[in-house]
Amino acid sequence: MKPVLTAAETRELDRIAIEVHGIPGILLMEHAATAVARRALALAAPHGRFVVIAGGGNNGGDGYAAARLLLCEGREASVLAVVPPEQLKGDAALQARILASIGGEIRPFEPFAAGPGDVVIDALFGTGLARPPRGVFAEAIAATHAARAAGAKVLAVDLPSGISADTGEILETAVQADATVTFGALKRGLVCHPGAALAGEIEVAPISWPPGIVEGLRPAVRLLDDDSVRALLPTRVVDGHKGTFGHCLVVAGSIGKTGAGALAGLGALVGGAGLCTVASRPAALSAIQAHAMELMGHPLPGEGQLGPDDFEELCRAAEGKDAVLIGPGIPRGEKTGDLLEAFLAEFEGPVVLDADALNAIAGRAERLRRARGEVVITPHPGEMARLLGTTAAEVQRDRIETARRFALEHGCTVVLKGAGTVVAGPDGQAAVCPAGNPGMATGGSGDVLGGLLAALLAQGIRPADAARAAVQVHARAGDLVRRDRGMAGLVASDLLEGIRRIWALWNL
Repeated sequence: MKPVLTAAETRELDRIAIEVHGIPGILLMEHAATAVARRALALAAPHGRFVVIAGGGNNGGDGYAAARLLLCEGREASVLAVVPPEQLKGDAALQARILASIGGEIRPFEPFAAGPGDVVIDALFGTGLARPPRGVFAEAIAATHAARAAGAKVLAVDLPSGISADTGEILETAVQADATVTFGALKRGLVCHPGAALAGEIEVAPISWPPGIVEGLRPAVRLLDDDSVRALLPTRVVDGHKGTFGHCLVVAGSIGKTGAGALAGLGALVGGAGLCTVASRPAALSAIQAHAMELMGHPLPGEGQLGPDDFEELCRAAEGKDAVLIGPGIPRGEKTGDLLEAFLAEFEGPVVLDADALNAIAGRAERLRRARGEVVITPHPGEMARLLGTTAAEVQRDRIETARRFALEHGCTVVLKGAGTVVAGPDGQAAVCPAGNPGMATGGSGDVLGGLLAALLAQGIRPADAARAAVQVHARAGDLVRRDRGMAGLVASDLLEGIRRIWALWNL
């Protein structure tokens, strides 16, 4: 999986390359500018012009160097300096002087005209921005919007200006790029929304960091991909039987929400579990089983909300099960959290908590620490906010660190759902899923994911790996469905067929 860096990690890698390995900073900048110029040429029409909007740091230095390289290709390129060249320092100042010495055009920033075939290069901030851009910087960002609206292409250097490099948050205003050339490795702001949506097509360009120094830094975040996930999944043994591939218990469904139980159960079966039993109130169980003849049932006697009185029956239902999913559509009440706490302290295997199981422990997440087995939680931002006693907006402001902190503090694996789903393990390692689409924002999609995840756990995959695999497979299944059917009409049950198609593509 590709590493995903913070701004601080990026600075540290530059420092190691320069101070430890003796690579001149100007050489790193030259490699960066070469990649930017090459991509700019690919974006431009044969006679298109290039306008570089340059800031005051090394990002601006990259822009000055790129303008020089474009001039050397015989193209028309100019720099609009948001920070006067005489105020530049270090390598950026040197690049500005070199450009001026060969007759390059450098003017103070002012509104400019650009249209179809032209390319505007955003070299304002890169990863160095820590506060909202104001004044002339905001005017420069607005100018990129106007140029793009007029038909020009916008190329961001390292990161669209106005985006937090660490969270993807828009700091009041930001560049909308058609493409971004980022250096050395991906940045968190390029894989977390809304920043990811503003980056356009992303190219990771090498800038001569020595081999091995990125891994030597042990980045905490990586980007999920098919190859790494495929390697986590077991091959079906030829002499296997239904017991070989695990037995899931799915505690789900209630009157009016029987579909949640059915989707979660079917998600487990399509996910490869040899057996799946759904436990629910008798009034709901027959309807759940009617959705699929392959689902077995275990009634939880009584009616109404789940509570401590259901503990013994729930334990009986869990006997012989390899993994348990609790939550989709359950009848939740004031005492449901007490039931979950007691069950987690009793059951030795892995447990997935989703939906109303998470709401049942909101405000008392310390209960997760008392679990006997390993726990995976799968909240959407609203559920995560209730667990933390905060708002969904706060959760979304820094999704990666929100998930990592919770996983570390509570000793569980966290699947923070949404655009760019984050999977964080209790060891602090996290992964971001780049796949998936808005069509998957539909009722029942999370139930299918929960069942799929439980199936992988039942097959013996460790929780953090099972969570990564389930998230990637679920998202890729959604993308396959989108390709064939579009997004607007996508429903959760479509994902079941999508998962089957992923298994076929991966020869599983």
